[in-house]
Amino acid sequence: MAEGLKTAASQDKLALDFVQFALDCGVLRFGEFKTKAGRMSPYFFNAGLFDDGAKLGRLVEFYAQRILASGIEFDMIFGPAYKGIPLGSALAVELARRGRNVPFAYNRKEAKDHGEGGNLIGAPLKGRVLIVDDVISAGTAARESIALIRAAGAIPYAVAIALDRQEMATEGGQDLPYSAVQYMRRELGLQLCCIAKLDDLMDFLQAQNKAGDLSEHLQRVGAYRERYGVRD
Repeated sequence: MAEGLKTAASQDKLALDFVQFALDCGVLRFGEFKTKAGRMSPYFFNAGLFDDGAKLGRLVEFYAQRILASGIEFDMIFGPAYKGIPLGSALAVELARRGRNVPFAYNRKEAKDHGEGGNLIGAPLKGRVLIVDDVISAGTAARESIALIRAAGAIPYAVAIALDRQEMATEGGQDLPYSAVQYMRRELGLQLCCIAKLDDLMDFLQAQNKAGDLSEHLQRVGAYRERYGVRD
């Protein structure tokens, strides 16, 4: 079998179900979208469109299932501002419902100089911290979270994201031979888990191509993958 190809039996059902869910919610869209790196992407993932209670509840079910199955050990959750705030709090509720009750915290962009002050809200940061976010592009938000966690004396231990785009990171306008996710895993020593990857999106599109649905997007996403993709 050619390298990188999967059999139907080896496909990740949770990931494929998540891709379908994201499409149904309008969170995953196809077309032409400019990324932060300035690339024209044939698909776009906007977790901000998980915008009602039912969608958010289903989303954190996916997160919880993936995180618990990963075996990653952690003592608390941190949700970076802004999208990580509802993700982290809702995930804490879902994990508690599944018998894994852990504290959570999040940050505000600007520190308050009144009331409790500071820029950290929720439980004190301590122990092994799991950072929860939607996607990681340049990794800027994750690095900021890591700095906050370390400054508080805790350990930035793991990161959970919804979608790994599996594409080259950029720095100074230059493409790098690794993704932001790979950088955090290999250089920063963080544990990583994601609900789905670009590989899973390709599997989904290939299956839909057989059924005659979404086939028009398969070639464009595949070409983007060939140009900017990285292998794990």
